[in-house]
Amino acid sequence: MIEDSLHEECGVFGVFNHPQAAHLTYLGLYALQHRGQESAGIAVSDRSSIIVRKGMGLVNQVFKHQKSLDDLNGDIAIGHNRYSTTGSSNIENAQPILINCRGGQIAGAHNGNLTNSESLRNWMVDDGSIFMSKTDTEVIMHLIARSKRENIDSMILDALSGLSGAYSLLFLTPDALYGARDPHGVRPLLIGKVDGSYFISSETCAFDLVGAEMIREIEPGEMVKITKEGISSFKIPVFAPSVQRAHCIFEFIYFSRPDSYVFGTNVDKIRRELGRQLAREHPADADIVIGVPDSATTAALGFSEESQIRFDIGLIRNHYIGRTFIHPAQSGRDFGVRIKFNPVKGVLKGKKIVIVDDSIVRGTTMRKIIRLIKTAEPKEIHLRISSPPIICPCFLGIDMPTKNELIGAEKSVEEIRQYLEVDSLGYLSNEGLLGTVPVPDDFCAACFNGKYPVIPSTDQQLAHA
Repeated sequence: MIEDSLHEECGVFGVFNHPQAAHLTYLGLYALQHRGQESAGIAVSDRSSIIVRKGMGLVNQVFKHQKSLDDLNGDIAIGHNRYSTTGSSNIENAQPILINCRGGQIAGAHNGNLTNSESLRNWMVDDGSIFMSKTDTEVIMHLIARSKRENIDSMILDALSGLSGAYSLLFLTPDALYGARDPHGVRPLLIGKVDGSYFISSETCAFDLVGAEMIREIEPGEMVKITKEGISSFKIPVFAPSVQRAHCIFEFIYFSRPDSYVFGTNVDKIRRELGRQLAREHPADADIVIGVPDSATTAALGFSEESQIRFDIGLIRNHYIGRTFIHPAQSGRDFGVRIKFNPVKGVLKGKKIVIVDDSIVRGTTMRKIIRLIKTAEPKEIHLRISSPPIICPCFLGIDMPTKNELIGAEKSVEEIRQYLEVDSLGYLSNEGLLGTVPVPDDFCAACFNGKYPVIPSTDQQLAHA
């Protein structure tokens, strides 16, 4: 999907005790590039002070010269890829954010979305605080700086205790690396190790690139601190009798790379099972199965395996599109879709085909893809979606349209089929979706069923109504 696809907020990666910490953080961010393409940044410590380099664009654009990494001296680092859900896309909102406070220097990077960010910001602004960005991360950094606790560990915990919503956070002080995960565990965050070096990452695919082995996931509601003494664990104070886990199901459907391990299992395993269950619920009489590359390829393979319909490559994706691609002014042709996808006519012509995609948001891009595929003259088109209809917006870190822009909330499945001009359309059921994960009650599927683990703020509800 293109302009109406869903976007994750960001990816985070940290290194402790490696002489090439900045270089390894660059590699980690490169592996996590799919989680955010608007900005990238690295903060590094030489055990006495912290410096930050960040900019707009992809990781290899921000750090396009070797010297830009060579100048980041130190053996502890954190990095961040950003896709904005809170705050617009500009350099002021790029991360990590570095502050000096009573506890000393501290840099922070955040993946997620707070539901009480606006109320916290307004309270602090009324009390005299000055903000330089629109990010939730800066709100968190202000809370740390304002804490009256005795040391930086307790200052961070004090700040986290006042947060509501989703966060997977990295903090860097001159001599320590911290990782923290909200009590619901909405976003993934994992610890890895190789030799005497430790790593923290949003996904394990980044560990693979730097040669690290996963140790464990940071638990929901846990903060870890990594120093020369090893790993210390702290429980984040929560003022509630119990907090239900609410891992984001979209990490399996779309966001995480299929070669990653998150939420206690392999993404590829779940994504294939989504395709298999989809084939059970919505079989089709077809000659071939194709996936919309790249996120739906694994589910399409699962559909093929279960249905015994041959999988083939029917769409080719161009991976070399820059964010500033110039669209020629030619009416009647959608260059946005055509520059990204091209049908394989020899595969599709005269065939009854099943197209598998991971989700439909507004439906506008899927309609263009279907029309593009029709230029290859298939006999029939059967569209299958490896998730249920999206009927509600997300408030916990997914950039999503308002409710009245979601085609699944406004139209029936039959109306969507007619709009997309396909021979048949089948969505995975909510029961089928949650039946693929190890512990269904541990997952948030609010965008499909409206059951939010955290009550959105009034401002958020109004913005997404």
